Amino acid sequence: MSLDELLRPRPEPGRNNRIIPSRQHPRDLFSEALAGMLQRPARSVLTALGTVLGVGTFVAILGLTATATGQIDDRFNALTATEVTIEDTGGTDPPNQPLMFTPDADQRVQTLNGVEHAGVHWTVRLPTGTTVRSAPIGPDANGQHIPVIAASPGLLDAAGPHWATGRGYDTFHDTRAEAVAVIGQGMADRLGITTLDTTPAILIGDTPFTVIGILTDTDHKPDLLLSVLIPRTTAERIYGPPDPGQRAKMLVTTKIGAARQIAGEVPYALRPDTPEAFKPIPPPDPRTLRDHVTDDLGALFLLLAGICLIIGAVGIANTTLIAVMERTAEIGLRRALGARGRHIAGQFLTESATLGTLGGLIGTSLATVTVVATAAVKQWTPIIEPATVAAAPLIGLTTGLLAGLYPAWRAARIEPVEALKR
Repeated sequence: MSLDELLRPRPEPGRNNRIIPSRQHPRDLFSEALAGMLQRPARSVLTALGTVLGVGTFVAILGLTATATGQIDDRFNALTATEVTIEDTGGTDPPNQPLMFTPDADQRVQTLNGVEHAGVHWTVRLPTGTTVRSAPIGPDANGQHIPVIAASPGLLDAAGPHWATGRGYDTFHDTRAEAVAVIGQGMADRLGITTLDTTPAILIGDTPFTVIGILTDTDHKPDLLLSVLIPRTTAERIYGPPDPGQRAKMLVTTKIGAARQIAGEVPYALRPDTPEAFKPIPPPDPRTLRDHVTDDLGALFLLLAGICLIIGAVGIANTTLIAVMERTAEIGLRRALGARGRHIAGQFLTESATLGTLGGLIGTSLATVTVVATAAVKQWTPIIEPATVAAAPLIGLTTGLLAGLYPAWRAARIEPVEALKR
């Protein structure tokens, strides 16, 4: 209630004068709300901090999700979208046709436009009890049976190898069926092989194989790091063709955008007479896969952001309610001077809405800086939706209003007489 209204002359008794209800101008409303917030600045700051954390987390999570999704999309394009697997189905008589890949399968596929590398591989069928060890006498590494993979030279190129030392076997080794092997760094550590300067060898059963390369990582087929790789011709010479129950496969790496076309052409390049003997498995559509990942991440992180906003709203509601209880005498005095219930409710709603809006603005700023800084550290491209940044202060305002509804309603119901008794 303004000072002019308090000093206005009251109607004389006996006259039929209409009682003018008290009014509250917007200027008075905001000045009262500002005075209430500045009366206890530390509490106001802590109250706004809940919204800062809630809105800031909301914006940061959405920004980091969009940024991470962009990186996932790039990874899909670079790796998953360039990998094609060709399975040997055995044609019309699989048990009697153990291997449909011809000796020149790598060269046939690599002549296709868009193919970068291609290689055949299968798991060698070892005799029962065969182990891999690095000494003529003694158990294998940790007493485990290590898988042995027969692979053409093209498979090592298609896998995208990263060498710790040495190199992979080539067409010379494959043509002569040389007893050479390639192993992963972890496998080399388990077998006690630390250098190739001494020309180390491993024994698969009783057959020695010279280790000519040690892998640290691969871009495709990381399971190769846990196996021993030997030339396919060597495996056929010593252990025979692959088991009909565990068919051979071919890994084909392509240029970006060519994978699906290559998947349809490879069977005809391998065996024009029986292309149905091969089952091509193209990579999944990167856009569909990206959308699924985006939806899953978005739903999860949006739920977390919503929880943060609820926590911030509860903090505002709790602090505003305590303020109402502490200012009961002030509210009663204002009611006694003519303030109406909606005036009291409007004041507390304005306070909570103002704190929510300020928290939203500060939280948005901090979240934007967080997203940009994280992307800079990871060397990513930061992605923040403008709609998210624009809506964040409105979310803070809405959070403050919703949080202040119950305390404002409680304040509006305080009776002047009961309040002044306290």
